[in-house]
Amino acid sequence: MSLVIIRKTAPTAEWLSALAQACPGLDVRVWPDTGPVEEVEFVLTWAAAPGAIAAFPNLRAIFSLGAGVDHILNDPTVPPHLPIARMIDPALTHGMVQYVVLAVLQYVRGWDSMREAARAAQWHRPAQRPARIGIMGMGELGSACARSLLGMGFDVAGWSRSAKPLPGVEAYAGDGLDAFLARSDVLVCLLPLTQELDGVLCRSLFDKLPVGAYLVNVGRGEHLVEADLLDAIGRGQLSGATLDVFRQEPLPREHPFWRCPQIAVTPHLASMTRPESAVRHVAANIVRARAGQPLAGQVSREHGY
Repeated sequence: MSLVIIRKTAPTAEWLSALAQACPGLDVRVWPDTGPVEEVEFVLTWAAAPGAIAAFPNLRAIFSLGAGVDHILNDPTVPPHLPIARMIDPALTHGMVQYVVLAVLQYVRGWDSMREAARAAQWHRPAQRPARIGIMGMGELGSACARSLLGMGFDVAGWSRSAKPLPGVEAYAGDGLDAFLARSDVLVCLLPLTQELDGVLCRSLFDKLPVGAYLVNVGRGEHLVEADLLDAIGRGQLSGATLDVFRQEPLPREHPFWRCPQIAVTPHLASMTRPESAVRHVAANIVRARAGQPLAGQVSREHGY
């Protein structure tokens, strides 16, 4: 029996090497060289083409190469009985924490204005900006970011579908969203992507933030209504944003985000899976799946994450 890796662009040599060490005896194939489709037990994937996963009649489980699983759930051909596991990898968590902390610190400490002043040989000490942090999405990544920011002395709150208490972090859930937004000078989006959350970062949400608030979106590009962000910045409701994810990637050269000085664009690199550490999660889930046990990081199809 075999595992098939399906991914769009990134090289798979590291995964082949890591899987060979962690799962000796497992036949690992790379799409489209799948071998006999009836022998494929597992798929390890990021953004497989619609219908690709459904081609394997004897699958036991599907493993996402990243923390998100919307790329699998959005394929209507994926059989509904198959368990799906999101990636759990310390490197993913560490990378996201580093990125979010960097984005928050650069905004709060006025790094942009200092850099601009330095280019003009000006000695400039900006005032520290308001620093109440709100994190939307208190899963593994959101909780890790909250703990790190809390440890740096920030006032941190979190909002999620259901309450997820974390020591020292003010917890909001469900219909507490408005109160959460009203106290968030910096809003960090780490939500999963579901149908209900598509376009959640929109004008009505921005207008509930304090005037001059700052946005950090590291969830999904589909969370953001792009025109509403530009409008909110243009009228001063938001002071700016750091964006790592976009509805279209790579971001087209003609996109207005490139020309907006208040927006920092990064190329979807906040949190990246590292095969040498992530392979342990995959190997453990192969054992679980073969034993008929629930997967680590198994997704609820009802909730979409």
